[in-house]
Amino acid sequence: MLFSIVANDVEDSLEKRLQARPAHVERLKALLNEGRLVLAGPNPSIEADDPGEAGFSGSIIIAEFESLAEARRWANADPYIAAGVYASVTVKPFKKVLP
Repeated sequence: MLFSIVANDVEDSLEKRLQARPAHVERLKALLNEGRLVLAGPNPSIEADDPGEAGFSGSIIIAEFESLAEARRWANADPYIAAGVYASVTVKPFKKVLP
């Protein structure tokens, strides 16, 4: 089943994000290579693809997991959590309707 993982950053998370990003992206690439990743990306803090020093306010991931418990375990093991980037993470079942 698909699950949405919606994370909200702590204030001034950019430096922490940059440090933990390679490990974070490697985990996403693993999901992609397994055919389980639908989409993933950050929420810029301003209306810009590259927000520069404004940084990001959070992240969204939609991916396939066996269960809600597995999706939560995966989300809780994210390097961004260990690095203190995320203030909160919400994991919910997701039903893709379009496209």
